[in-house]
Amino acid sequence: MKRENPKNPSIVTRKGVAQDGRLRRRDFLRFAGAGAAGIAVLGMSGCKKDNDTVDMGGKDYYFGSGDIAILNYAYALEQLEAAFYIQVANSFYTGITEWERMLFTDLRDHEVAHREFFKTALGNSAIKNLEFNFSAVNFSSRNSVLATAKAFEDLGVSAYNGAGWLIKDENYLLLAGKIVSVEARHAALVRDLIDNGTFANSEVIDSNGLDVSKSPTEVLQIAAPFINTKIDVKDLPTY
Repeated sequence: MKRENPKNPSIVTRKGVAQDGRLRRRDFLRFAGAGAAGIAVLGMSGCKKDNDTVDMGGKDYYFGSGDIAILNYAYALEQLEAAFYIQVANSFYTGITEWERMLFTDLRDHEVAHREFFKTALGNSAIKNLEFNFSAVNFSSRNSVLATAKAFEDLGVSAYNGAGWLIKDENYLLLAGKIVSVEARHAALVRDLIDNGTFANSEVIDSNGLDVSKSPTEVLQIAAPFINTKIDVKDLPTY
């Protein structure tokens, strides 16, 4: 999380049981998800900051301002990811292995946990449920599903990284740091499913060895084709 602007699995033994690297990675995902679900719900407070990004929607889709807007921004992205993985898990792509089925089930569960966390934490300040357009995704195709998962996970990591320095409340910054660490594990997993060893290539790591970050404006422009609901982000902090 940046504060400034910006197939050969190894054999391991656990409790006397030999396990391959794939099982280990799935356990890792489970531990990550448990950590995310265990974050305490924080009290909400807001602050104001001007923003030039305007996309007017109804009052049910007004993000708010300051930290509330940033949390609704994260909530919107978690809604998007959760909706995608729910659809993937509802009808898995042709030829999916049992291993990949388990992984995508874990990814779904994590994103649903993130979504529900933000919904609860925001309370009455939370935007309503968004409607999404996945017509560009062929859910029966492994390549299409993995490519979309990669795009969403990479986008999510860059979104949290880019929003970090805009957050005023340090408790919210800590919360975002906990969640982005899980999103980064998701992104690394999906990238390795596509092409082993690409989890930290130049597409996602900059010349300083840091995760790429994107501003809220950049992120929402990339996500826009998948979001049918018209949202109001006129007071969302950005740069």
